[in-house]
Amino acid sequence: MAQNAASNAGRRCALITGITGQDGSYLAELLLAKGYRVVGMVRRSSAENFERIGHLVESVELRQADLLDQLSLINLIKEVEPTEVYNLAAQSFVPTSFSQPMLTGEFTALGVTRMLEAIRLVNPAIRFYQASSSEMFGKVRETPQRETTPFYPRSPYGVAKLYGHWITVNYRESYGMYACSGILFNHESPRRGREFVTRKIAEGAAAVAAGLQKTLQLGNLDAKRDWGYAPEYVEAMWRMLQQDGPEDYVIGTGRHHTPREFCEHAFARLGLDYQNHVVVDPNLLRPAEVDTLLADPSKAKRELGWEPATPFAQLVNLMVDSAVERLRGSPAGGQR
Repeated sequence: MAQNAASNAGRRCALITGITGQDGSYLAELLLAKGYRVVGMVRRSSAENFERIGHLVESVELRQADLLDQLSLINLIKEVEPTEVYNLAAQSFVPTSFSQPMLTGEFTALGVTRMLEAIRLVNPAIRFYQASSSEMFGKVRETPQRETTPFYPRSPYGVAKLYGHWITVNYRESYGMYACSGILFNHESPRRGREFVTRKIAEGAAAVAAGLQKTLQLGNLDAKRDWGYAPEYVEAMWRMLQQDGPEDYVIGTGRHHTPREFCEHAFARLGLDYQNHVVVDPNLLRPAEVDTLLADPSKAKRELGWEPATPFAQLVNLMVDSAVERLRGSPAGGQR
């Protein structure tokens, strides 16, 4: 124990909530490469899903706490003594937020307040990153969307994220805490959750090509989204906490595409025409649709020196190739 304490002395320590998710796993990799001590917060569960961090379990510390339990967060902050906290945990699937709005609010909105309050009570000098979302723009007031664009969320998820965003601003202004938000537009990877449309398309195309299914059912094919590559977006999160002062930043590519385009590229990657296999299912449409999300990341480029590097077509290819490898039984398919 004393040896571990000695090895941790002087190292920056990052606490990541949501470490088992797409962004959490890539962020953990990034911070480990930078020499951080990385602690991941996980909920006590009968069936933990460590698929995305299986290759990291020997390198990170996993501690149990819950965004629904204030005392557990206070105790965690006291025990870990982080220098940075990245709050990535949330109920993050928009359709689920319509069927479970109360739970979404507890995790995605009030959970942010509980973490901020724990930091304020234990050590307000800790730097805090909040994962905000382009879904806060919802029924957009201007295109492209920047940090000053008015918000108009169109789902319980978007509303909950907006609360989390503004409570972060409030703690920054009320208590002088280094608390900032990254307003991240859609970012994808082979580690994306299976319920999200990009992963659904990639795996659907792979399954059709393998003869395992004939059709793929999707909702709105014409919604416009700004899609980037997740590993690049966690770099922006880290850069936000390295600035002299806390600021909020829009992170995106500045280009948008539709699920229809994603289908076209994904099926073409495997020599198929998506029109022969994709079926629109009205039951998969949102009660209130978000039609167009397009980032203006000029502030992040100017102040953080951050720029996206992976083109849309390359992102689609990465996800499709990974889906094909998973079908073939390769354990490395989800680790890119």
